[in-house]
Amino acid sequence: MFAPKKILVPTDFSVYADNALKQAIDIAKQNKAKIYLFHVIDDGFQQCAVDYCLNEGDVQKILKDSLKNAMDKLQQEAKKVSDTDAGIEIVFNAKRGIPYEEILKEQEEKSADLIVIASHGKTGILKNLMGGVVDKVTKRAKCQVLLIRS
Repeated sequence: MFAPKKILVPTDFSVYADNALKQAIDIAKQNKAKIYLFHVIDDGFQQCAVDYCLNEGDVQKILKDSLKNAMDKLQQEAKKVSDTDAGIEIVFNAKRGIPYEEILKEQEEKSADLIVIASHGKTGILKNLMGGVVDKVTKRAKCQVLLIRS
């Protein structure tokens, strides 16, 4: 029987990702596994829209603030898990980059043997059908992937 010891849970802080985290917690309890909660700030940030562009300094500030906010949210999520499920070890991290690439890198860096991911995130079904993050992760992951249907 498959008994994961390191579980990677990518999150976009959506209700769907919260459901994936709940499933990961159940699996972690059963297998005494460690959870790696992970968020990616998409580097595909649009600097220009129509006739208006942000300067590079503003873009970097927005990305830096986004990373700080993500780390704060991850810390809150990890604290909630620790408070309700004391036996679960949860580690969190946020990075900038292309989401599916960073998720796959994180899986390899942490040697995660399971990725628990929501079938839909904030971008919804249309993005998923057009080759979104979930599709790329499930096709390219070097470990088992548990897809939590939304």
